[in-house]
Amino acid sequence: MKIKQNILAISGSTRSNSSNHRLINAFASLFADSLIVNTFDGIDKLPHFNPDTKTEDIASIVTDFRSQISKADGVIICTPEYAHGIPGSLKNAIDWTVGSGEFSGKPTALITASTDGTIGHQALLEVLRVIEAKNIEQLHLLIQFIRTKVSQEGEIIDKDTLSDVKALGQRFIETIAASIAEKG
Repeated sequence: MKIKQNILAISGSTRSNSSNHRLINAFASLFADSLIVNTFDGIDKLPHFNPDTKTEDIASIVTDFRSQISKADGVIICTPEYAHGIPGSLKNAIDWTVGSGEFSGKPTALITASTDGTIGHQALLEVLRVIEAKNIEQLHLLIQFIRTKVSQEGEIIDKDTLSDVKALGQRFIETIAASIAEKG
């Protein structure tokens, strides 16, 4: 029996039925034979990051978020671009991990799915490089005009986008397998 890898999915959108949430669900369906995808749904409930917060004062949702990242074999982030940047709630979530290092060496895939997304995608790539997300140079995808490529039912309806997502997913699975093998 094939062992499935545990993935934590993080949507940069706070909308419950956003294109990004639908894309995460489509990704989970495409790779259901290899991956168990759990979505972190509390991004909008994380308190504002404050580096002066003492360990004992950190909200339980922050501790839970960090724990979910630590326990996952890999992380996939699917996000829109807001005002040519990283959505504030996503940046806040990532900031909560900078000092504690959960992303360091963690196989991480990034999909920016937005109307344009170019500037926000590059900004988030830089953040993920700084926090040492593993293999991010090969594990990212920009999908422009996402609303024309994913249906309301959560199906990827654009064949090029489907092909790109499948290729990204395969590289992600390979990176996770290599990472697990390195740890022995």
